[in-house]
Amino acid sequence: MPKRARPTKPARSTADLLIDAAAREFRAHGYGGTDSNKIAARAGFAPQTFYRHFADKLAIFIAVYRRWEDEEAAMVASLVEKRAGAAALADAVVAHHRAWLLFRRSLRTLSVENETMRKARAESRLRQIRNAIALTGTGTLETLAPLLFQIERLTDAIAEGEFADLGVSESAAREALAKLLSALRRR
Repeated sequence: MPKRARPTKPARSTADLLIDAAAREFRAHGYGGTDSNKIAARAGFAPQTFYRHFADKLAIFIAVYRRWEDEEAAMVASLVEKRAGAAALADAVVAHHRAWLLFRRSLRTLSVENETMRKARAESRLRQIRNAIALTGTGTLETLAPLLFQIERLTDAIAEGEFADLGVSESAAREALAKLLSALRRR
């Protein structure tokens, strides 16, 4: 009896491999703690390979941000499809932000300091709002933007441990986040 050929995974592009490596670098060291040479080396490429695919470190940071956004959107969509409660959504979103802590810190800093990053973050937020409208079937930019900012900031504060810094239990903040997520579903 002849052996069956195993299905093979499609080869990943060099750009995808560089983005994977950059994500690991940014998660471990933040934006300021890495450079294009480290990213290329982590991906197994020479430094010049990096520049064939990305103009600079900011360009790959934005590509990683887009991947982070897609990952979070898929996670939320999956939980919504499973009819997960607001508390489960809150826990999942906090866990996602916590797993990307240094990356998120870098994102906040770059968004203040760099116009290109600020524009990329605005585009991301617009996509998030469109996704929320698609998931809930309701809401507008005007009604969802304030909610998105509250959810985003509260999630980052929980992930960063800012409530513990105040000597406040994280549970109250998670409850508030769950309420915001419930409000998002109702808009």
